Amino acid sequence: MATPHPFSQNPFKTRTDLQSACISLLQPLANHTSPGGARIKLGHTGTHYDDIAAQLEGFSRPLWGLSALLAGGGELPEGQNWVSGLESGTDPDGEEFWGWSRAKDQRMVEMAAIGYSLAIAPEQLWKPLSEKGKTNLAAWLGAINDKEMPDTNWLWFRVFANLGLAKVGAPHSPERMKADLDHLDTFYLGDGWSPDGPEGVRQLDYYSSSYAIHYAQLVYSKLAQDSDPERYAEYRNRGSRFALDFVHYFDEQGRAIPFGRSMTYRFAMAAFWGALAFADVQLPSPLGWGVVKGLLLRNLRWWSKQAIFNSDGTMPIGFVFPNMYMTENYNSPGSPYWCMKAFIPLSLPESHPFWSTPEEPYPQSLPFTVALDHPSHIITRLGGHTFLLSSGQACHYPLRHTAEKYGKFAYSSAFGFSVPTGNFELEQQAADSMLALSDDGERWRVRRLALNARIEVDDGVPVLRSSWKPWPDVEVETWLHPPRAKAPNWHWRVHRLRTARKIQGADGGFAIYGQGKDGRALPGFLPETGEGRIEGGIGALAASSAGVSAVLDISPSHARTATVVNVDANANIMATRTVLPTLMSHHEPHEDVWLVTAVFAIPAKEDNSAPEGWLKAWEEPPALPRSIKSRVHQGH
Repeated sequence: MATPHPFSQNPFKTRTDLQSACISLLQPLANHTSPGGARIKLGHTGTHYDDIAAQLEGFSRPLWGLSALLAGGGELPEGQNWVSGLESGTDPDGEEFWGWSRAKDQRMVEMAAIGYSLAIAPEQLWKPLSEKGKTNLAAWLGAINDKEMPDTNWLWFRVFANLGLAKVGAPHSPERMKADLDHLDTFYLGDGWSPDGPEGVRQLDYYSSSYAIHYAQLVYSKLAQDSDPERYAEYRNRGSRFALDFVHYFDEQGRAIPFGRSMTYRFAMAAFWGALAFADVQLPSPLGWGVVKGLLLRNLRWWSKQAIFNSDGTMPIGFVFPNMYMTENYNSPGSPYWCMKAFIPLSLPESHPFWSTPEEPYPQSLPFTVALDHPSHIITRLGGHTFLLSSGQACHYPLRHTAEKYGKFAYSSAFGFSVPTGNFELEQQAADSMLALSDDGERWRVRRLALNARIEVDDGVPVLRSSWKPWPDVEVETWLHPPRAKAPNWHWRVHRLRTARKIQGADGGFAIYGQGKDGRALPGFLPETGEGRIEGGIGALAASSAGVSAVLDISPSHARTATVVNVDANANIMATRTVLPTLMSHHEPHEDVWLVTAVFAIPAKEDNSAPEGWLKAWEEPPALPRSIKSRVHQGH
């Protein structure tokens, strides 16, 4: 844009600031809205569903923010477009009719925002409709009740369609709603956690927290507290317990660790914190209202500094910059507006403790490293960035880049993760925080399914252990060790590799921004500037304005060579041009070897300055933890 987007200049301190931010995202949509208001077309890229459903998505997703704004007394002149759209989009005889839903139809997803909006802002979004419009809208939403739905978080969308109709006194199906809720409750694992599906599904990502399930539970508990008092109490208790785990996914700057699918929903990653406030949950210590407020507002502040806007003020598909490589086949140009869920606190009055309590920083009383059994994650904020070690999660259907979104060894709030740009050579594979294997030197296989994943305790430290099989005759068993207090910038991977075929290996660290201060590719390391790359021998390192990333080979007997891979542009979701320190190995048939990798990383400070003392920390690596020495020695 010729001038900065208002969202990018917002201080995100007060309720008024949040109202202004919400309005600044809604207003640019007017130029893309159909004459009848029912369709918002923001681009031309396709999805697995039809264009009408995609334009309905463009209409419905902003409602998550608009309805909260209106419910809290805010105003938006362009809001009349959505009232008109509810009339014209549900008129079977009209030119902008959205169409009746079918089995597993994207229209069902978008019904959730409409149902929620009717429930919290009926005066502004239901009452102005004509009687014909109300009848049509009720019939269109109600058509979801006899259709087949995926056995996932989608069931919540039908719950909200019915809940919205119930709140405005329109025909609905309490029987269908109860059956869906009963089934959704079977997903529950305990300790606040629910995966995105029934037993056997191993997805505990942001859909389980902020995007859908836990967010929906909290909103439902508030809206159905009189009609469903048992779930009102249960869902609030789940939210309180889950918050104690979920807080570890955020860092002190406000960033959430990118992990899993639908990263283009951006600050919806933090929407759970606003839903806690909406539901008036009794917060567990140390998560008072000032802390919860800070978690949401700092996240929004961080997003306000990213390149998340087109020149016309709308949001593109991508993460911190426009990016199609990272997408799923259900991401339409309107999909990013799922982020509007983060504005739910706008429905609360200024007197609510979320708004009246001063913002507080990230609670330092929380442990620096935690092991979370349900998601199979070990999360740490040692070493200047918050990152998780992961084994055991996987998408239950063939999601694009599923291995990269769930199967990497580590995910960082500072360095993000990468996805392949093609299927040829390591530059396109972009295998950061992965062990990539190849039997032809051109195409590489990485871990997708981690077998027998579990958290063990070695010498008092949690360790993630799992195995995987890239080919039937190749098996890798991997142990992931988090940092120790005395070596906060190092973590370790141990692989036992057994192969019956000749293969190559590439063990990558964190991908890091790969341009120098002059804007050109990183040169060889320059001590006077503190930037550049080191490769060869047993270690590889890259240092730039983003910090430092490196890997060091400490394998007991199988020597590897070190290199810095020039990753294809835009493979990483947080940096447009990255490089990847990598350890390369060659293995003959019938080898049984131990590979031990020390991963070193320090992100830059918030002002992009180099972290102090990092070169000494790299040049003086810590001793190998005793438990790793013991395991490798016994294995030999």
